[in-house]
Amino acid sequence: MTLYRSNPRDLEFVLFDLFDLDEILERHETELDGETVRTMLREASALAEGPVAASFAESDRNPPTFDPATHEVTMPPEYVTSVRAWQEGGWGLVGVDPSVGGVAAPRLVAWAITEFLVGANPSIFMYLSGPLFAEIMQEIGNEQQKKWATHIIERNHGASMMLTEAEVGSDVGAVTTRAIEQPDGTWHIEGAKRFITGADSGELFENIWHQVLARPVGAGPGTKGLSYFFVPKYLPDPETAAPGERNGVYVTGIEKKMGLAASTTCEVSFGAHGHPAIGYLAGDVHLGIKQMFKTIEAARMMVGTKAIATLSTGYLNALEFARERVQGGDMARLADPTAPKVTIIYHPDVRRSLLTQKAYAEGLRAVYLYAAAHQDVEAAEVVSGAGPELAHTVNDLLLPIVKGVGSERAYQCLAESLQCFGGSGYLKDFPVEQYLRDAKIDSLYEGTTAIQAQDFFFRKIVRDGGSALGHVAARIHESVDEPSPAELETARTGVATALADVESMVGTLTAHLLAAQEDPESLYLVGLGSVPLLLAVGDLMVGWMLLRSARVAVDRLGDARDDDEDFYTGKITVANFFARAHLPQVSAARATIDALDLDVTRMPEGAF
Repeated sequence: MTLYRSNPRDLEFVLFDLFDLDEILERHETELDGETVRTMLREASALAEGPVAASFAESDRNPPTFDPATHEVTMPPEYVTSVRAWQEGGWGLVGVDPSVGGVAAPRLVAWAITEFLVGANPSIFMYLSGPLFAEIMQEIGNEQQKKWATHIIERNHGASMMLTEAEVGSDVGAVTTRAIEQPDGTWHIEGAKRFITGADSGELFENIWHQVLARPVGAGPGTKGLSYFFVPKYLPDPETAAPGERNGVYVTGIEKKMGLAASTTCEVSFGAHGHPAIGYLAGDVHLGIKQMFKTIEAARMMVGTKAIATLSTGYLNALEFARERVQGGDMARLADPTAPKVTIIYHPDVRRSLLTQKAYAEGLRAVYLYAAAHQDVEAAEVVSGAGPELAHTVNDLLLPIVKGVGSERAYQCLAESLQCFGGSGYLKDFPVEQYLRDAKIDSLYEGTTAIQAQDFFFRKIVRDGGSALGHVAARIHESVDEPSPAELETARTGVATALADVESMVGTLTAHLLAAQEDPESLYLVGLGSVPLLLAVGDLMVGWMLLRSARVAVDRLGDARDDDEDFYTGKITVANFFARAHLPQVSAARATIDALDLDVTRMPEGAF
């Protein structure tokens, strides 16, 4: 028995009760029905809690190793067993285009199943990106590349994404890796990349396709001058994609990290050891950053889902411990020396902590699945009434929330999970210390929280003209304008107040943006307020999802079986708790943004 704890019951609730998956399945081009999906959730959950999670702790203590002589990585055998268990179950193919060997399914279903994997052993997902890459190659590749795409899954090929360089970091437009066109139509890639996830993985795959952003010789500066290349570890056969000669792309080292040790984070060199690094221009067109964005968006969605899944298992582990750990007496009977000792779940502050974890774990789960619903036209229409174009922009709006807010709140709440264990939480006997270490990277890679926040405001709100935000806000207005049962009035008024606060914050930051036309330093005020805005919108979304969930629970409670009565009661209690204990933070963020000034930006460096 592993220490990973999944929550298929809550996933089923969000999918079917909150987002009406049965209707989505009827509209979607899939052979899946509701009962099949419910079975899939149970089976994937059991697999994740068993063989998939079995190597989670061991691969942290004994991570992959690197041989600088051969430039090869060796994976721990027990970790390979976990990877193969998920692969052999076929779970990574759910939601992938059938034209390359996948199984048609709504993105809601695909991401719900992915939650089990990224909660149980998250680095496995990062290695198993071959099916997504095959889908992308099929979509944007030329005729030869499309042919290769049809073989990637059957031949068990992996993939990596290569953007970052040592002196570049998050500034993708500063990439210096060069691409030199060859007479045969291929390209030679020259340069180096750093912080590359899964650039080598031992014997896991027959071949690895590196997705590389490089600047063709003579191309302009910035992101517009970048192109997207497929650079395989082994050169593929034109017909079968079977691996041939070793290509000149080599791992030169792997990083020693705070957490997520099973995921190899590599330095990579192109054109070393007398072998040119041969690359293939994606689709024969120079649309680098635009073509790469499907991979980038999938990575950001994964990071947020990983963070939320880790929070969920951290919470469930803390809950289990709190139900078993006897410590002290009931606070209401402290004066009675004969009073029996109680489990710590009866202590008020432990309950406060557990409810905080529950609120964010379940609320953010609904938020990431709400985003996933807008990745399919059929699901978006059912879930929010968004048409095809609007569905795309709503998904764009929500991704920084899923990634940025998901990673920040999960890390904060995992500290609460650890706290519930007391001193035991600091030991490696329990998984929470590893969850906490592994989760910190989520707010750093694939765009830091500050980058997500600026993207959220400048691109997803301002450049969009507010259409996606307006659509989501209109749905929230509908919820808070609808009369609530008396037991949910606290949650309803809390969400209504938070919505008004968010609308005010957007207005204030937009005014600063407009003022920058006359005074460019006004942009600094947007920079100071963007992260508080992002976190506030995330909390609003969590409160809204908890309110909607509680309304369903009120309706279900009268007909609930005994085992469901507690489940629905929990939905009602946590919605009101979050409105009382956490939504006031949104009002505080509004006050912070209203009070912004330039003192911080005008402070001399020496004063720090």
